[in-house]
Amino acid sequence: MSILYFLIGCSILMALIFLLAFFWSLKNGQHDDVHTPGIRILFDDDVTEEKSDKDHISQ
Repeated sequence: MSILYFLIGCSILMALIFLLAFFWSLKNGQHDDVHTPGIRILFDDDVTEEKSDKDHISQ
């Protein structure tokens, strides 16, 4: 039965740690922009142009 009290205490301690981490992230602005990350995947990255075959032949 004493292990049950220990596990309840550990779970409450972990919940408090996660709650503090959440408030810390709110304070530091981690959740300010929730719209951009969701649409960022829809845009292509800038593609660099590869050298054409002419450039390789002329060298």
